[in-house]
Amino acid sequence: MMRDAFATVHEIALDQFGYFTTEQAREAGVNPHAVLMMCRRGTIERVAQGLYRNPLVPASPLGPYMAASLWPHGARGVLSHQTALELLGISDADPGKIHLILPTTFRIRRATPGQYVIHHADLAPSDVTSVESIPVTTPARAIRDCHADHTSLALLHQAIEDGLESGRLSRRDAATLSQELFAGDSSERLAPADTSSSNDGRDG
Repeated sequence: MMRDAFATVHEIALDQFGYFTTEQAREAGVNPHAVLMMCRRGTIERVAQGLYRNPLVPASPLGPYMAASLWPHGARGVLSHQTALELLGISDADPGKIHLILPTTFRIRRATPGQYVIHHADLAPSDVTSVESIPVTTPARAIRDCHADHTSLALLHQAIEDGLESGRLSRRDAATLSQELFAGDSSERLAPADTSSSNDGRDG
């Protein structure tokens, strides 16, 4: 029985860089007590409340981002702001912390890890895409969120240019964003990208 439980969570973890939640295990037919027993035996590792990692799955640089999206325990986090720009590969964004959006009605009842910056918003399905199965905000949504979070206009200009060049932004969306964000700020728009101001500590 325990072997069957491990095989089940192993399959879940394979698609999530080694991570899975108690809720995902339960939905797949694994009793939470079985998850607890696997953890006590050292078969799996506890990362946070309700979040585990299977050490048999090779580590990946994207693992921490997947873990962040699964961490909230009761809601799925969507990677956002400069973290979304980083994962989407548009601009030289290097936020240092992982930004994620949770629903406005969702409240966290435990300490937030220092490496996370939590924002609250109700995202439409059209605001969300994915990178390697990790939910992230779309380029346009990420750029607008970064602008609201006072990210430098130079970095946002670079994000629009990179998004257009990579095909992640349509020409129409790029033009709309440029007009929306840079009207009257041509000197800022043409400045070199400044990634030294990442606004990591803002909770939005």
